[in-house]
Amino acid sequence: MENNKIAVGLDIGTTKIVAMIGRKNEYDKIEIIGIGKAKSLGVKRGVVSNITQTIQSIQQAVDEAESVSGVKILNVVVGIAGQHIRSLHHSDYITRNNAEEVINDIDIDNLVNQVHKLVMLPGEEIIHVLPQEFKVDSQSDIKEPIGMYGGRLEANFHVVVGQVSSIRNIGRCVKSAGLDLSEITLEPLASAAAVLSQEEKEAGVALIDIGGGTTDLAIFKDGIIRHTAVIPFGGNVITDDIKEGCSIIEKQAELLKIKFGSAWPGENKESEIVSIPGLRGREPKEITLKNLSKIIHARVQEIIEHVYLEIKNYGHETAKGKLIAGIVLTGGGAQLNHLRQLVEYITGMDARIGYPNEHLAGESDESLSSPAYATAVGLLMEGLNRGSKEEEEEEIIEEIVDEVLKPKEEIEEIEEVVPEVKKKQKPKPKRKSFFEKFTEGLKDFLDNAE
Repeated sequence: MENNKIAVGLDIGTTKIVAMIGRKNEYDKIEIIGIGKAKSLGVKRGVVSNITQTIQSIQQAVDEAESVSGVKILNVVVGIAGQHIRSLHHSDYITRNNAEEVINDIDIDNLVNQVHKLVMLPGEEIIHVLPQEFKVDSQSDIKEPIGMYGGRLEANFHVVVGQVSSIRNIGRCVKSAGLDLSEITLEPLASAAAVLSQEEKEAGVALIDIGGGTTDLAIFKDGIIRHTAVIPFGGNVITDDIKEGCSIIEKQAELLKIKFGSAWPGENKESEIVSIPGLRGREPKEITLKNLSKIIHARVQEIIEHVYLEIKNYGHETAKGKLIAGIVLTGGGAQLNHLRQLVEYITGMDARIGYPNEHLAGESDESLSSPAYATAVGLLMEGLNRGSKEEEEEEIIEEIVDEVLKPKEEIEEIEEVVPEVKKKQKPKPKRKSFFEKFTEGLKDFLDNAE
């Protein structure tokens, strides 16, 4: 399978902005041909706080990726997260005019559109509606109702809500950096695509993505996303605690956390000491690793407890909601020493670190399989999958056009061809997801705002 289709994932995080260019190789694995990183200066807890600085950081990351790959970046798939994202559960139904006709795409769309009419708080907008299970008349727990007969179609929905202004600000930054938005997707969903297996999603799993500004949670069960949440704490809060607790500057605190940090205080002896150079000729500071890990442990424990509360609210402790595959930790914060053991201790659930290397080509740079790049890899996968779908649809359309435009002696012969062509369509083009509609709406808004 030769595929030269290239896609770009743009991860706009609180700590770093990553632009990742890739394509699929003949084994259907992702070959990364360029990556660019820049320090994220204008983003706080996943929300743009300084438009100018964010644009500069995006341009810096994109320029670096372009120079490494020799490819000009035009379209990007962007992830959204941030403390403004929240989710809720909602049930809704429609009564069909004709119960003698089978349920089709239009009925599902009517039901989903009805959910979009829910009244939200001022400034909030529904950005994702995810059907859970359907109910047709009195028959419940239906995953795919299309093709069934019934008068009343009902469904449970997982509804993701966000601040419109925050999403538009991200769109404005991307557009001002000279790029086109090909798609917007939720960052926890992108990370999940990169590090979770289908078996885990079926069995029940909680993905915890610990970023710099926020910790994102996505819970899957029976192959469907059941719950999402954003906790407004991440790795930066741990660095701030070290900075305050040890009276050192932020750069030193970050280095201490990465090199010597541990989430488990029992690992370090009192005698283990690290010396920090003093500022401008001042005396060096001596910090015990025991104290350092106590500071880290206190904050990490708080983050995990917040996340575990969300997992319990979802219903993990019920027989139906039990997450058999446990917890998968990813994101830059997942690299903290002994974090997995602490998570298992607090939650009583199995845990593992999620690496995105399963989808990467064998010769990929080892550093790219770090949990810190899980979201960027997931966004890149989303872009490549979208490109493949579009190519399939284009091929079908071309085939139809070629068939219909063949020289025919009489119109009747063309009419005979059309039903045959419809049969050849096989994969029916997928109807637009709300995120695709939302992306188009955002593009229109940005174009009109100029």
